[in-house]
Amino acid sequence: MSMKTSENEKRAGSPAAKPTAEAAPGSTERPLRVAVIGSGPAGVYAADILTKSEEVRNGLQVSIDLFDRYPAPYGLIRYGVAPDHPRIKGIVNALHKVLDRGDIRFFGNVNVGTDITLAELKTYYDAVIFATGAVNDADLNIPGIELEGSFGGADFVSWYDGHPDVPREWPLEAKEIAVIGNGNVALDVARMLSKHADDLLVTEIPDNVYRGLKSSPVTDVHIFGRRGPAQVKFTPLELRELSHSKDVDIVLYPEDFVFDAASDEAIRTNNQVRTMVNTLTNWLVEQDDDVTPARTPASRRLHLHFLHSPVEITGTDGKVSGIKFELTELDGTGRARGTGEMVHYPVQAVYRSVGYFGSAPGDVEFDHQRGVVLNDGGRVLAADGTPVPGIYATGWIKRGPVGLIGHTKGDALETVTYLLQDLAQLPAAANPDPDAVVGLLASRGIHYTGWEGWLELDSHERVLGAAASAHGGVQRERVKVVSRTDMLTAARGANARV
Repeated sequence: MSMKTSENEKRAGSPAAKPTAEAAPGSTERPLRVAVIGSGPAGVYAADILTKSEEVRNGLQVSIDLFDRYPAPYGLIRYGVAPDHPRIKGIVNALHKVLDRGDIRFFGNVNVGTDITLAELKTYYDAVIFATGAVNDADLNIPGIELEGSFGGADFVSWYDGHPDVPREWPLEAKEIAVIGNGNVALDVARMLSKHADDLLVTEIPDNVYRGLKSSPVTDVHIFGRRGPAQVKFTPLELRELSHSKDVDIVLYPEDFVFDAASDEAIRTNNQVRTMVNTLTNWLVEQDDDVTPARTPASRRLHLHFLHSPVEITGTDGKVSGIKFELTELDGTGRARGTGEMVHYPVQAVYRSVGYFGSAPGDVEFDHQRGVVLNDGGRVLAADGTPVPGIYATGWIKRGPVGLIGHTKGDALETVTYLLQDLAQLPAAANPDPDAVVGLLASRGIHYTGWEGWLELDSHERVLGAAASAHGGVQRERVKVVSRTDMLTAARGANARV
């Protein structure tokens, strides 16, 4: 069933006054038309920074449309961060405030490349900014990675975050699990695997995820890092969050607490490193001191191992049965080198969380080694290294999957600054009428969610949360809708209220 154009316009927000096709972008006759692809922090920050730029304060008119292939906004904040993450709500609230102002239109459930092409966007917009992020797992090229029970951490994150394009079920059959990686995603994966499902009911966890985690027989989750405690890529808040899991013991190993000259220097000069090393060391001391006979051990254990480099995933009958590591040592500079000593751990599942990797958005040059769009400071480049007029990138698809939210803001500022410097060279859109892209999507039967549609879906998830709270006795702010069809139905306001 296709929606009428008038309904589409309502969902996307009221369009600006129709400009003349002959007017230059940003002139007094018509606004500068910009399409941003991706509604995660990178895309929203770029749009927000552009609307608040000095050029806009001095009279430049801008008209910004934000496209996302998912029916809901917020990108990896919704689909890439554990539901019990302590800072999710604050970040979502900040992004919501930007989009709720009404000066940026949102088009959810629109896949740029299939529903609308880059060439078509260039017809309707003077500039296009890619903010598509990085959602795939980085490779870990060791023998056995293909065995049944070997998983990508990013795939697991997509499952427990209710991504609409992944299967509803996840094979949670292992009692002993290895998580490879020493970053925040590895911590999220390990915490979600070891945490009791009932303790997640206060979050927006989807019902199918709760049922899956509830049935998990896991007893031990091991996190392995190649370097030492002073070289971990965690952040203090995420590390401390591990200790908040009920009925889960944290297990550390004294032989892993080795520090070289570079480690000592980092501890002395870097507050974040010092905080994390102190946290880990305190846990180790508390663990050694905890000899209270009356203490009942937890039913689950979360082990943190350092100075382990993965060598091979071993298997039996095509299934994971263990993982082999080479023990490493620090070389004085904070780097790790192999010792030649091998150790083997019996596990029935392995999750690799060694980083994210971007995928080519199509019709632009892509650096397949780094997983980013070929660019110079945000200006997208052609194969010969020259800038492609009017095409830009920001966020992880620009610089790779590194840095925190604060880095994303600075990154977006750099990209927008270059775009504004290029105003005189931007190719004017042939059809900059804001109604034109709405008409194109309507003609193709694209059931997109505008901002009003998202507010309907958001309200529906909160209603589901209230109903679940009344039924189960646990206060739930929302229950995340997983099915794309159900999301679109709720966004159209047609779902019966529970």
